[in-house]
Amino acid sequence: MHNSTSTKTAVFRAQEITKVYEMGEVKVQALRGVNIELFEQEFVVLLGASGSGKSTLLNILGGLDVATSGKVFYLDQDLSVASETELTRFRRDNVGFVFQFYNLIPSLTAKENVELITEIAKDPMSPLEALELVKLQDRANHFPAQLSGGEQQRVAIARAIAKRPKVLLCDEPTGALDVKTGIIVLDAIARINRELGTTTAVITHNAAIAKMADRVVSMSDGQISNVQINTTRVSATGLEW
Repeated sequence: MHNSTSTKTAVFRAQEITKVYEMGEVKVQALRGVNIELFEQEFVVLLGASGSGKSTLLNILGGLDVATSGKVFYLDQDLSVASETELTRFRRDNVGFVFQFYNLIPSLTAKENVELITEIAKDPMSPLEALELVKLQDRANHFPAQLSGGEQQRVAIARAIAKRPKVLLCDEPTGALDVKTGIIVLDAIARINRELGTTTAVITHNAAIAKMADRVVSMSDGQISNVQINTTRVSATGLEW
């Protein structure tokens, strides 16, 4: 174990996770016995081609999906035996999600989109504080249609982190963006990880992004094929692809 993680608490521990989807007669094995830990405050990139199982793994860690077999722990909570209600509470209290498409509500301003979360969270930051972390406080009263794709994604990040989640899970957050915009979005995610100490996992098929991470977990065919530790992290602005 690398020095920086050996003394840190494992926020997630997944043990021998499998996931089988049944589509009519056909069974699709999305995960085949995955073991992984995510540590406090670390930045992990899950790297792999489409269909390698990364989204399925992220969704199981985040309580959006349940494993077919195996165990998942969030700190001391065994998510594998949690009820639907307990999983909902777990997600609401602990996890921020960012997806490839921003899922903002078009009829609400940036600030109001963030407020959707702050109104139900236990210990939220103010919507403006969250927007400030992604450098969008001056666009608080704009509607999604008045914002660029990158700005909309940063509002989605502000919404995800406004509840001060322990964990931020991002699935292809730059997938719909051009390089320059993608770098701004990744910079915002790295800032959250650094300044709030939020354990962060980013799914991508883009190997260049891996240089930003503390650890890079490569997946193929439903399994972890490689784990690499970066001794130095490259800032988002230093990435090229």
